[in-house]
Amino acid sequence: MPAEWERHDATWIGWPHHEPDWPGKFGPIPWVYAEIVRALAPYERVEILCHSEDVAEEARACLSMHDVDASQYRLHVQSTDRVWLRDSGATAIHQADGSVSWVRWDFNAWAKYDNFALDQQVPLRMAEVSQLPVITAVRHDTGAPLVLEGGGIETDGRGTMLVTEEWLLSDVQVRNPGYTRADYERAFADYLGISKTIWLGEGCVGDDTHGHVDDIARFVAPGVMVLAHEEDPRDENHARSLDNLERLKGATDARGDAIRVVTLPYPRAVIMDGTRLPASYANFYLGNGVCLVPTFNDRNDRVALNTLASLLPNHDVIGIHAVDLVWGLGTLHCLSQQQPSVRHVLPAGV
Repeated sequence: MPAEWERHDATWIGWPHHEPDWPGKFGPIPWVYAEIVRALAPYERVEILCHSEDVAEEARACLSMHDVDASQYRLHVQSTDRVWLRDSGATAIHQADGSVSWVRWDFNAWAKYDNFALDQQVPLRMAEVSQLPVITAVRHDTGAPLVLEGGGIETDGRGTMLVTEEWLLSDVQVRNPGYTRADYERAFADYLGISKTIWLGEGCVGDDTHGHVDDIARFVAPGVMVLAHEEDPRDENHARSLDNLERLKGATDARGDAIRVVTLPYPRAVIMDGTRLPASYANFYLGNGVCLVPTFNDRNDRVALNTLASLLPNHDVIGIHAVDLVWGLGTLHCLSQQQPSVRHVLPAGV
C-alpha cells in the first residue's frame, strides 16, 4: 500500500444524497462538497459517484456554480447507501511491477447500521471505471469476506501500518468475530505488504466507527507522523491521546528507523444537538501537491494549518470549513479515497 502523498491519478468521492447522515442540516452539505472539489480539482482529477441521474445533475449544477472546470472531474451514476468512500471504497496497492490494483474489503457499515448492500458494490464500480484489477480480501481462517475500512488503516508506504485496538480488538462493533491481533497483522501483510503494525489505543471522542485511526494519527513523510493530542485534562480526548503518545515513544518503522511524532491540537469540542462530534485536524487529505485540512472556526485552526504547512513544504495547505460536514460524523479523509499512479520500477540490476 503506497503512502497517501505518493502520486495520484485521481481522487474518488461520492456526492452527498443521504439526508439522515446530516439530520436537519443537509442543505449546505452539497455546497461543502463543491468547495472540496473546487480546491482539489486543480491538482488532480476527481471521480464522483452519484446515487442517481438526479443527484448527478445536482452535482453538475453545484460544481458549475463554483466555477469548477468540467474537464477536472467526472460523474458516474452508482447507487450508494452513504458516501464515505474511504470506508466503503476499495484500497489501492502497488504490485511488484509498479502497477495498481484495488483491494476490496467487505463492508458492513461499521458493524453499526443495517443498510449497506449498495455500498458493498462501490469497489467494483471503482474497478470498472478505472479499468484496474480488483482483489477480494478474505479471512485466512474461514475464507469468508474480510471486513475492514480504509479509515482504520494508515501507512507510510514503506511497510509500516497504524491501527487502533479500539477499532479491531474491542468487543464493540466487531468486524471479524474471532480475529486476533496476529490474524489482522497477517492480513495486512498478505494484502497490503505491511511488515510492521503499530497498535494505538483509542480513537477520538464522537467517532461512530469506534476508533478509526485517520482521526488521530497520520503519516506525512517517511519517519514523520502527526498525532492529535488534547492538552486539557478535563477533556475526554486527553487521556486517549496521552496514551497514544506514550505508545509512540521510541517507536520505529518497518525499516527500524525512528519515527518523529509531531502533535496536532484538537479544536474545542464541536457539539450538535447534544452530540459530541469527531472534529479533528488529523482527518486531512493529501493530494498531488495539496493538503486539504478540516477547520472548525477555532483558534487552533491556525496552529494546525501552520504545523502541517511546516511538515509539508511541497504542498499547498488549504483549510476547508467543516463544522457542518462533521455533523455527518466524518470529514475530508473519511469521504475521499485516492487512486495512486503506476509506480515506475527499475529493472533488476539497474
